[in-house]
Amino acid sequence: MPAIFADNMVLQRNTLIPVWGWAGANEKVEVKFNKQTKTIKADKNGKWMIRLDAEAAGGPYELSVKGKNIILIKNVLVGEVWLCSGQSNMEWTVAQSMNAKKEIAAGNYPFIRHIKILHSISSLPESDFKTTGWKICDAATVGEFTGVGYFFAKRIYDSLKIPIGLINDSWGGTNIETWISREGFESSDEYKEMIAGMPLINLDSLSKLKVRSSELRIEQLQGTKLKDLNTGLFKELSFDDSKWPELNAPQLWEQQSPGELDGVVWLRKTITLSEPDSKKNAILQLAKIDDDDMTYVNGVKVGSTNQWDAKRKYAVPPGILKEGKNVIAVRVVDNVGGGGIYGDTADLKLSLGNSFIPLKGNWKFQVESVKKTTNENSLPSLCYNAMINPLIPFTFKGVLWYQGESNAERSYQYRKAFPLLINDWRQKWNNPNMPFYFVQLATFFAGGNSNVGCGWAELREAQTMTLNLPNTGMCVTTDLVTDPKDIHPTNKQDVGKRLAAIALNNLYNKKMICSGPTYKSMEVKGNEIILSFYNFGSGLFTPDKYGYLKGFEVAGADSVFHFAKAYIKDNKIILSSEKVSDPMAAHFGWMGDAGECNLFNKEGFPAVPFRTDEWKTATLHEKYKIEKLK
Repeated sequence: MPAIFADNMVLQRNTLIPVWGWAGANEKVEVKFNKQTKTIKADKNGKWMIRLDAEAAGGPYELSVKGKNIILIKNVLVGEVWLCSGQSNMEWTVAQSMNAKKEIAAGNYPFIRHIKILHSISSLPESDFKTTGWKICDAATVGEFTGVGYFFAKRIYDSLKIPIGLINDSWGGTNIETWISREGFESSDEYKEMIAGMPLINLDSLSKLKVRSSELRIEQLQGTKLKDLNTGLFKELSFDDSKWPELNAPQLWEQQSPGELDGVVWLRKTITLSEPDSKKNAILQLAKIDDDDMTYVNGVKVGSTNQWDAKRKYAVPPGILKEGKNVIAVRVVDNVGGGGIYGDTADLKLSLGNSFIPLKGNWKFQVESVKKTTNENSLPSLCYNAMINPLIPFTFKGVLWYQGESNAERSYQYRKAFPLLINDWRQKWNNPNMPFYFVQLATFFAGGNSNVGCGWAELREAQTMTLNLPNTGMCVTTDLVTDPKDIHPTNKQDVGKRLAAIALNNLYNKKMICSGPTYKSMEVKGNEIILSFYNFGSGLFTPDKYGYLKGFEVAGADSVFHFAKAYIKDNKIILSSEKVSDPMAAHFGWMGDAGECNLFNKEGFPAVPFRTDEWKTATLHEKYKIEKLK
């Protein structure tokens, strides 16, 4: 039987229960559960499946499957099962969450069970996966549960007092495209041309094909064969890099001519120093480098770092710098995702005493090698095939989804990608009304703003637009932050509680306010904008003791946004700015770091970030694509 069927498992109540596995061709299989007994014959390939009748919440029971052998699955409960999926903020454990020691010590909930699907990828749909097995919630096990899922389950259990099962099917850093099936892409006008370029072959063959295609593209770009490169000279001052192509820094190379590339790349920058400057104390700052670097100045190693999000700051020893030409050479190893120098322009410089030389702009580059293995984000559907497909048709109540950080550079396209994933999974489970509740991106200092565009804000917008699908719900988290530079907020408790409020209200007949104020309409009166909202509960509210609202901006016909004065009147928001006499548009929370936004309803749910225009969309033309395999 598939690995999802194991001791301590939870089966979904009040619906038919699929049970399946493999046997000999035409072998008779008998399934017993609670008071039910059903039999079936395996087909000529040995596959079999039956559907047990619906069961009420309860247990523990035994599930017995008998053919030529007997499989006995013990301590089985029937209750509510939820699939928890997405990237790292879903995978984030209770042990990594706020107040972890206290939560773990109090984690005695034997009717909450958790199973973790282990990371795996495949280019073709798999029939089974590896797991940690179903774990009973107690102080010894709960630390490894998904934090968001556990705090959701605890709230549901406390309200309903029935068993809860959590299937943790998540992987940090994954983009949404790896979780969508091939058939899903084929059904989409946006993606069907892309997926047509993905051959139906096993992962090893596909990886070799992808690596060779990347190598051919890079060799054409660089004008030389990778095997002919003498990389040992690349760090030297005397090396001639005049024929090397150029890229811009700070900026990930995926957005430039190297394109989608994991591997090893050399970057070189030549600067000219005066004789006095060459004798000053020097500090080399290289912003951030994704993933690892080894950095040289005039052939001498000055530092190395193995952390993709760490700022690089290296002291240059005396005597290394020279009057005239100097070369900074950086060997970058990129294992997955974005690659190269990125971050703030101000952090890319050579400091010389009290002055500095900016290092932004063109750098020479040369690809040394292309990574030989395929990762989870290399190609579409890889996680779906290995980690989602084997679950079908296991029955669960709904999906909890926390993902989007890895798609923030393609936010506009997420408007199509996210609904596609939801509809794809609903179709695969033949459940068009499957509840799908998701977490909107948290506060994070991701750059961008109303006047230049902001990918992080646009991703939140795409998530909000996905609420147009039936049976969806969104948890806003802009207020749940202690460090806007940390992409992993540790307050998973309130995320779980807010998701649970949606489920309790929508599915479990526990009527309550379960979302915050949502933009409805805008009216302009003179120099003011009046905003109306849905979901304001028992009233709009701000915790600011003076009633000052933060996070609002307005713009006129010039499309330049200015911070606005805002106040609540009759459950509407009145906006104005001395710098905008004829306002035409309003923004709220239109930035990555939206932690200061302080509009709530009186029930404590934060307002959903929004804009009333679509003037500056930074990610409009960014598309998901895969390398044409040759």
